[in-house]
Formats: sequence, C-alpha cells, structure tokens
Amino acid sequence: LPGAIDAHCHFENSDVVNIDDWTIGPMAAAYAGVTTLIPFAHWNLDIAKTLPHAIEHKLKEVTPQVVLDFGLHFFFPNNPTALEGLSNGIREAARMGVNSIKMMMAYKKRGIISRDDRIAKVMEQVADNGGILMLHCESGDVIDYLEEKAIAEGKIHPRHFPSTVPAWSEEEAVNRAVLLGSMTGCTTYVVHLSTIGGLERIKQAQSLGQRIWTETCPQYLLLDADEAMERFGPYVKIGPSLRSLTEGHHEALWRGVAEGYISAIATDHSPKLAEDKEPGWENIFLRPDGQPVPWGAPQLETFIPLVYSEGVVKRGLPLTWMARVVAENPARMFGIYPRKGVIQPGADADLLIIDPEATNTIRASDHYGKAGMTPFEGWEVQGWPWMTLLRGRVLLNKGELEQKPGYGQFLAAGDPVPPISGRVD
Repeated sequence: LPGAIDAHCHFENSDVVNIDDWTIGPMAAAYAGVTTLIPFAHWNLDIAKTLPHAIEHKLKEVTPQVVLDFGLHFFFPNNPTALEGLSNGIREAARMGVNSIKMMMAYKKRGIISRDDRIAKVMEQVADNGGILMLHCESGDVIDYLEEKAIAEGKIHPRHFPSTVPAWSEEEAVNRAVLLGSMTGCTTYVVHLSTIGGLERIKQAQSLGQRIWTETCPQYLLLDADEAMERFGPYVKIGPSLRSLTEGHHEALWRGVAEGYISAIATDHSPKLAEDKEPGWENIFLRPDGQPVPWGAPQLETFIPLVYSEGVVKRGLPLTWMARVVAENPARMFGIYPRKGVIQPGADADLLIIDPEATNTIRASDHYGKAGMTPFEGWEVQGWPWMTLLRGRVLLNKGELEQKPGYGQFLAAGDPVPPISGRVD
C-alpha cells in the first residue's frame, strides 16, 4: 500500500499536558506502520504574536525530534488578538506550507470555544488564501448545560458521560459548519465524525457541490460506549463521546467510509497519563482540584491493524479502499498529493507492506507510547504491518525501526485537492 498518513493526532512537548511528545508520538506511529503525520500545533500568543512566527517556532522546536515526514495543522486560538492582522498572517502561513487551520465549537470551560462570528471571519480569510478550515463540531453551550445538570443530580459515574454529549449536539454543530462554509465559500473539514445525523447533513451538502469533507476514527467505528465506559471509564472520555451500538451510528459510519462520503480514517491520538485520568472513576467531570478530567485516548498504535482487520478482512472492503482512506485522500485534502498518498513515478517512495496472515492480540504492554492503556485491549486482529519505507529507505523492518528521530522532513502543504469519492468495488 502507499505509506499511511494519520492526518489527525496530538503531541505536546509539555510536562503539563502529559501526552506523547514530538519524539515519542512519531516513534509510536512508526512502529505501527505509519509513514506520515499531520499533527496539530498550538499557537501560543505568549510565545509568538503572529501565526508565521508560531510556525517558525514550532518547526525549529520539533523538526529535530520527528522520525516521520510531517505536516502541520494550527489551532486558531479563541482570542481577539489572534484576529488582528489575520489576512496577512494566514496568507504568509500558506506560503510557508501551513494551509489548514482548526477551530473549536465546544469547550467553553477550557477557553477554546470560538463563536460563530469568529469562525466566519477566519473562514473568509482561509477561503481567500486557498486553505481548509477544520472544525470540531459539538454544541458547546448545550454540553456545558448538560454537564452542570448531571453534576447537580449526582450523575457523575463514567456511564453518565455519554448522555451529556448527545449525538444531536454534534449534528447541530455540523449543520452550522455546513452553513458557515457555504456562506463564506470556505473548504471545510469536519474532524472525528461520530453520528448518523452529522453524516447525513454532510452528504446533503456534498450532493449540492459544497467542498465539505470529513473523517472518522476507529474508535467511532468499533467501540460501544456502554461497554467501554464501564470497562475503561475515564480512560475513554473522549470528544465527541463514544456512541452506543444500539443507536446505529457505527453501521452508518461504515457505510459512509465504504461509499466515499467519509473521505478518510484518522486517529485523534491524544493520550493522557493515568494519574490525570484516574480521578474520573469517582467523578467523570471534575478532579478533586476542580479541574476537568481530561479528554483523549491513545489510538496511533492500533490504527493500521484495525483498519485492515476490521475493514478489509472482516467487511471485505478492497485494499484500494484502504489505500484511499489512509493514504491518498488525506494527502489530497491536506495539500501533499502526489508527493504522498500514491505509488507512482515522481512520488516519494513511501510504502506500507502488511503481512495479511499475521494474527495478533492488541496489548497496551506492547505499545511504545506513554499512556499505558488502549481501549482495544485484548482485541484480536488479522494482518500486521511488516515493513515500511519512507522516501525509499526502510523505516520499519519486522518490528524494528531502522531510522532515528530527525529523519523526518517537514511537508509544506499546497492547495487542498478534492478527495476521491464514491464506492470502491
């Protein structure tokens, strides 16, 4: 297969955030058969006053650490200062190869929610410069209300968490994303789609020719919220929430990726340390210090085995489908095609070779990342990454890495190209 791309993952070089850093995260991805990453970077206004300066700072910081080739998405902060000089900043960022900006429709208590008017203003500038705006689509005000109500009623066990982030809160926000994107003419990307309603709204917009694309993740295709919250509790507190199998979202998402309405599968890898998650067994919302129990779970090291085993082996989807959702479409949408995502003359010689007969049991004890858990603990899979090549050199060889941190190169993104759609037969 073409080298696999994870276009949605989170790393931080910070003892406060406590997630895999820019050395450990890419190494974990490399052990799992990935060759290219497009992680999110945070624009810290205290360090860099402009977006171009933030890009310069991040590249200087992380390039020596990364073993894989990588691009960058940048979070746009919920701060009026960031809107000053927006046009020149986004234009220069695009010239520097950062063409994808992410904004949040949720998490007011964390200070990262953006109002619709700010989203619209950023969308206009992104559209003017040929970029793509990524949106986390959940109705933040509704979620905050339901969380406060649950706390007041003493419904604070992990099993109570999914009811505070209902499916319709994603559907409502996806609808706003569609309308804002249509109003501004901005290419829009809905991250980590988890619901039938969100998918149907995106399909409707796509049928009218709107450039709105989306991804989903293995956790939303496979995990049952009822079982997972009882078994793993705060360790699978993620946003959006896992969904119950009884609601039909899982099968709808599988149809969406099989039929090409969902263009890519990514991970949303965002692990936290056990000590920060553990208080969630007593109160899924708040730790004793009053801070929120953090969201996020590790996903990178199960990504390729699950897509192959569950999609190709169990559901009979063709290898060309897998190549599309984990390689070609992410490369197209985020401006690194045809250098990445395809096997053809002129492309980087990135290859993923899978042993289709290999069987394995997923165990956190076998993983390289720091989380110490996986929500797929004990999951049986068929097919395992056997070898990868990155730019023609062997990277992964029968479970061992032959390249070191610093081998990776920054990938400057060009304009987004529409993903391949339709069913792969």
